[in-house]
Amino acid sequence: MFGLGMPEIVIILVIVLLLFGPSRLPGLGKGLGEAIGGFKKAIAAKENEPAKS
Repeated sequence: MFGLGMPEIVIILVIVLLLFGPSRLPGLGKGLGEAIGGFKKAIAAKENEPAKS
């Protein structure tokens, strides 16, 4: 996964926790999940779109 090991991922998560605080992490996770879901939906819609000539 991008050459990241477990120690690097833990360090990144600790930095995110320090920056945003524990009370904002659930909202951040929800927003990220919705963004990824919207991106996947847009990609799927683009693949099912008929080719223009």
